[in-house]
Amino acid sequence: MRRPLHLLLAAALSAVALGLAATPGASASDNVVADAAGTQPYASYWYPNTILNWDPATDPDARFNRSRVPLKARVSDPALKANANARAGEAEVASLVSFAPTSNNPSQGSLDPRYYAFGHWQYVDKLVFWGGSAGEGLILAPNPTVIDAAHRNGVKVYGTVFFPPTAYGGQIQWVRDFVQKSGTRYPVADKLAQAAQYYGFDGWFINQETAGGDSALATEMRNTLRYARSLGPVEFMWYDAMTESGSVSWQDALTTANDAFLQEGSQRTSDSMFLDFGWGAAALDSSRTLARSLGRDEYELFAGVDTEANGYDTSVPWSAVFPAGRPHTTSLGLYRPEWTHNSSTGRADSYAREARYWDGASGDPSDTTTTSSWKGLATYVAESSPVTANPFVTSFDAGQGDFYHSGGVKVSTSGWNNLSLQDVPPTYRWLVTSTGTKLKPSIDFTDAYEGGSALRLTGVLDAVNTVRLYQSRLPVAADTKLSVVLKTPAAGPSRLKAAVSFTDSPTTFTTLDLGSTTTAGWERRTLDLSAYAGRTVAQIGLQTTGTAASYDVRVGQLAFYDGTVDVPSAPSAPTVLGSTDTGATSRSLRMAWTASAAGDVHHYEVYRRNPDGSRTFLGATPNDSYFVPRLDRVGAETSTTLDVEAVSTEYGRSSAASTTVTWAATGEVNLALNRPATASGQCNSTETPAKAVNGSTSGGNGDKWCALTGAKWLEVDLGASRSVGRFVVKHAAAGGESASWNTRDFTVEVRDGATEPWRTAVTVTGNTAATTTHPVSVTARYVRLSITKPTQTTDPAARVYEFEAWGA
Repeated sequence: MRRPLHLLLAAALSAVALGLAATPGASASDNVVADAAGTQPYASYWYPNTILNWDPATDPDARFNRSRVPLKARVSDPALKANANARAGEAEVASLVSFAPTSNNPSQGSLDPRYYAFGHWQYVDKLVFWGGSAGEGLILAPNPTVIDAAHRNGVKVYGTVFFPPTAYGGQIQWVRDFVQKSGTRYPVADKLAQAAQYYGFDGWFINQETAGGDSALATEMRNTLRYARSLGPVEFMWYDAMTESGSVSWQDALTTANDAFLQEGSQRTSDSMFLDFGWGAAALDSSRTLARSLGRDEYELFAGVDTEANGYDTSVPWSAVFPAGRPHTTSLGLYRPEWTHNSSTGRADSYAREARYWDGASGDPSDTTTTSSWKGLATYVAESSPVTANPFVTSFDAGQGDFYHSGGVKVSTSGWNNLSLQDVPPTYRWLVTSTGTKLKPSIDFTDAYEGGSALRLTGVLDAVNTVRLYQSRLPVAADTKLSVVLKTPAAGPSRLKAAVSFTDSPTTFTTLDLGSTTTAGWERRTLDLSAYAGRTVAQIGLQTTGTAASYDVRVGQLAFYDGTVDVPSAPSAPTVLGSTDTGATSRSLRMAWTASAAGDVHHYEVYRRNPDGSRTFLGATPNDSYFVPRLDRVGAETSTTLDVEAVSTEYGRSSAASTTVTWAATGEVNLALNRPATASGQCNSTETPAKAVNGSTSGGNGDKWCALTGAKWLEVDLGASRSVGRFVVKHAAAGGESASWNTRDFTVEVRDGATEPWRTAVTVTGNTAATTTHPVSVTARYVRLSITKPTQTTDPAARVYEFEAWGA
């Protein structure tokens, strides 16, 4: 993009200052047993030449980066749009969002509850997972949590290919590497298609802003895009920067200088184009005319609006793209709408800013009258909904929280974020009609039935209130049920009804009374809809009646399903792929299991069994692989049982499949500490093998063993055959050096006698962590660390600050 990319450029410059180089995105295949490390997997990122070496069969993080949620179909009924001015079926909205820096972007959420858990998918058609920098990597694949959430809402997701301006580290050779050709194939394009198909996302956003090209390079770029599109269901959005001459010259429009990147004669080059930010009414009108003359839809052009710095205070010529009383001119591209989160003081402020950005200043998408020029996107674009088939279940889980509940029971007190668990947010945020005081709906983070949040209705109840929640297209059969889980502050009348309308009269609600509660806890009401069989539900809402000076009710779940609640079969063969110590009594784990053989699974939940018989929630994923960020040892327990259970799309739960993690016995010691050590060589007279067994990483850069020999190995004599339960290796960053020098590929070998053959105990590929822990169960006198790839880069030196063998 033309204006400075503050977050990305800061990351790029800091990476350059630290001497970092790109590492192929951490990612192990379903068919490969991963290494023993249980380190954090991250979203994949590459340079054009490093992606050529990427193979999900050898990338230890790849299986953790897969989305398992297919793209849902959506509906948008013009009769049910919230705002009278909004239009359905015209302009689309593309949202370019940076969820984290290019590197260190967790694959499956984290234990940090402060996160951009976007909740206005109903106004977005495409999400670009924005990133890339000269110092980290140019090609960024989206992580699966974002893909999962977007696909549940019918939104396509694109990764990013970013060639930065030369002022920010861009190199024209990277562009040439990108379009390199081998016979009739373009190898980088092959990898882009492979990554999209393996990880489960929909396409790529191509942002070429590096100067120094020529017309031949521009031609090859177009050939590459056309070739990539031919490889299968992968889409491409082109950014208005590089022109057909090869120079970088932003047009702020579709012009004869850049139109070949959209369409060249009868050849479709890209699926859409993002127009830079300087457009006006004339530029968009001419862009529409030119697109039509090329046989392309004007809504394949996205007029860019940069909100990174000022959010909803950004000045935008709205009438140019959304002229009053006339069809939309083009589609709209929003750059960095996560400003609402980044500029906020906390979660409540973030949600208030997001509501103003999308719904308008009043928090009511039907009423966007305001003196501000930013009316909210609801003013122009009608809502879309993925609620098109049974079952439909929502617990109003926002994909983040300060605790986790299962069936109304608190099973974790840890904060978290994981968009894979986000339910489809309400279509209307918020639409309340009343002849009296309007109640206030909100997403409540103080209680939940499933996950970390619930729907809450509060305020003075002095008249009937109808709360429209979801637009839908749900068929009703003879056995269709509507289930509602609710909670009142005390037993008594709920004054609450479920409200549905049908497609034959979509604005007229039929209500079903939920009656009184008998406790102050969560209670379920299951309503029989057989009387409406053959009809189709067009809207889902709630209605309150009666009066209350201080009304307060929570809704923990709404569910439409046919017949009885389906229960999936249990997953099988759960396995701990690797474990890494994160503290004296805590670990992180990589886990995998075989997916349930029967039943439609929404997600899998992972628990630890506690000594008192209770269970603690560790995390969840739709995938068959999961990273557990923290497993705490309870007391002096010698083992911990982990349960994995499947949750169906109707929220039936399978029985659990289990595995066990063993903790080291009390009294475990580092058997290698200060023992005799030898090595293949050393970089200088001070970086000796003894430095790797002296128990210290704090003595500066010289407090390590370093080797430049061809074969690189470090051997320790434990003095006698000893029982070893784990090896710990502390790499370059553990001693304060660059993470790019952390050992990437290595093995640990053992033997009992000096003349015996070595036995391989540990094999690691693709490591990026500073400290790695490798559980084993071996007996040996001699242990050897053999390094096959010493760094993340081409640097040839092995750097090991400590090599530890823990046992008794």
